[in-house]
Amino acid sequence: MSETTEPTQGIREHLGQFSLHVLLVFATGLTIGSERTVVPVLGEDVLGVESFFVIGSFVVSFGFVKALLNLYAGKWGEEYGRKPVLVAGWLTALPIPVILIFAPNWWWITAGNVLLGINQALTWSMAINAKIDLASPDQRGLAVGIDEAFGYTGVAVGAWLTGVIAGQTSLRPEPFYFMAAVVVLAFLIAVFLITETVQLAHLEGDEDHHDANLPFEEVLKRATYGDKTLFAAAQAGHIENFVDTLFWIAVPLYLTNQNLAIEAVGVVVGVHSAMYFLQIGTGGLADRIGRRPPVVAGMFLAGAGVLGMVFVDSYLPWAVLAAVSGLGMALLYPNLMTVPSDAAHPTWRSAGMGVYRMWRDAGYGVGAILIGLSMEFVNLEAAFYMTAVLMFASGTIVYVWMEETHPEFGTHEPPAPAPDAPTQISSED
Repeated sequence: MSETTEPTQGIREHLGQFSLHVLLVFATGLTIGSERTVVPVLGEDVLGVESFFVIGSFVVSFGFVKALLNLYAGKWGEEYGRKPVLVAGWLTALPIPVILIFAPNWWWITAGNVLLGINQALTWSMAINAKIDLASPDQRGLAVGIDEAFGYTGVAVGAWLTGVIAGQTSLRPEPFYFMAAVVVLAFLIAVFLITETVQLAHLEGDEDHHDANLPFEEVLKRATYGDKTLFAAAQAGHIENFVDTLFWIAVPLYLTNQNLAIEAVGVVVGVHSAMYFLQIGTGGLADRIGRRPPVVAGMFLAGAGVLGMVFVDSYLPWAVLAAVSGLGMALLYPNLMTVPSDAAHPTWRSAGMGVYRMWRDAGYGVGAILIGLSMEFVNLEAAFYMTAVLMFASGTIVYVWMEETHPEFGTHEPPAPAPDAPTQISSED
């Protein structure tokens, strides 16, 4: 009689599925990157939108929808498994290129970005959770770094390639044919090649531990304000997305208003996102030195790169400073996300990361409103100053309040359960 062996975790042991999830997160980045260079200029030059605040509205709709769906994606990933949520995310993306090609006015594009927010929340949430499921606990930083590196490399490639296509043809429809091909291929991979991973998460934790199987409401409280370290991570994630929003809305408009060609704008935006590929190293670095040092350094470096862009006035310095801010984001982005994955019990890790990602991606919506108002009522440069100051302030909060969460040499301990804490819910209930 053959002896059955319990499945094990490890990137090498699950290299095939891990690689497919890397490919899918790259496709997720390509999808959103296809909008980065072209859509803000499309609004101004083709659809005749004169208000910077109105142009920013498409990121507002994206950000708040993605934030809310991040919250529930984590919850659904626990209840139904990672694959069904992933497939639903790619199904939602199928109409987006059609809407961008045929939109008669800006509000159609804003509505289309609601679908983009759903797509990005469901697909990226499940991509990261699946990679963490597949990896062993001591590879968690590396897994998150790989995920974010390839995802944001996709953003960079999408921004650069659609800028080139638009420069050689027109702002639409040609750039969005590329997006359509990506979405269809990713949907087919998710349906036919991806397998479920949630069972691997259940191997890690003691179901009888006092911190296991927290009710969803308790997870929401813990990951938002009940734990000082997780609060520091959530607020930092919220503010750092102002940088990403700035490069989505303000940077293309600022550079085109400085008479930089659309192809060159695509390179500057793409260089910023391309630096995110370094997350493949910064995530692994945090496995060796801890999460806190690269997060603190990244917050201040990203803010400095943004601030510097308003003090130069030519293509090469803009590209260099875009790269500096991108390097800062590469240091902080994967390691902020690893903090809740470290601190959460495996029975509610997906939900806990969903709460973090909700607060992080609400930064797109809040950032788009504040950046749009700054551009509308002050000037384009004001958006850069505001973003830099907020990054410096947020980085200070991280420095003061965030404890180390690395599983081997971290100082962070979860808060003890309160005497009147809600009854824990078994995963079998």
